[in-house]
Amino acid sequence: MKKKISIIVPVYNEEKTIEEIIKKVNQVQLPLEKEIIIVNDASEDNTQEKIKNLKKIYPNIKYFVHRKNFGKGAAIRTGLKHSSGDVIVIQDADLEYNPEEFKKLLKPILENKTEVVFGSRLLGKLTGFNIPLHYYGNKLLTFLTSILYHKKITDMETCYKMMTKKVVESLNLKSYRFDIEPEITAKLLKNKIKIVEIPISYDCRSFKEGKKITWKDGIVAIYTLLKYRLFN
Repeated sequence: MKKKISIIVPVYNEEKTIEEIIKKVNQVQLPLEKEIIIVNDASEDNTQEKIKNLKKIYPNIKYFVHRKNFGKGAAIRTGLKHSSGDVIVIQDADLEYNPEEFKKLLKPILENKTEVVFGSRLLGKLTGFNIPLHYYGNKLLTFLTSILYHKKITDMETCYKMMTKKVVESLNLKSYRFDIEPEITAKLLKNKIKIVEIPISYDCRSFKEGKKITWKDGIVAIYTLLKYRLFN
């Protein structure tokens, strides 16, 4: 039986990009069957209609809707509940990350070298960070992660976290918002699960274009890293 990859797409007000990113996800050629799980976190624009049209085009889409906006973490957790893939990866609904990178991320997992791969925006050629606060904030959070968990890592906040289903189910995720990223990383490192980092491309959008994460989320990320370091 052919193995499957579940691609979880949390969505909030992404009417301008959702069609393009789903097209890109479906176009990438992978050795695994693709299952796309879109979770609409109570979008207030025309995202709902766009996704309904996408479902008519692509039969591999599973679609779920939150009646209230809970946050990216909650949307990811909803997606995980309905995932049936052997491998799971998160794909933001904008165009900052290129799904063609899945090929590189999958390779170490399919070769049984690891069960977890992070796509690092800070390895190799640095591209796409056009908001200085996000770049330096990410560097600070990643440095703090390395100090707290005694493991060098270059990009804790990356969206591209690819894992086997077995590993994902062991994490028992609790976060509702952007704190899902430090929670995943903290629990992997605390449980001494090997993380392989692969360089990826990145094209950061501006706040005007729909960027949602702010400095306040950085403060929450620091709290989250400390919480999971000190407590179970």
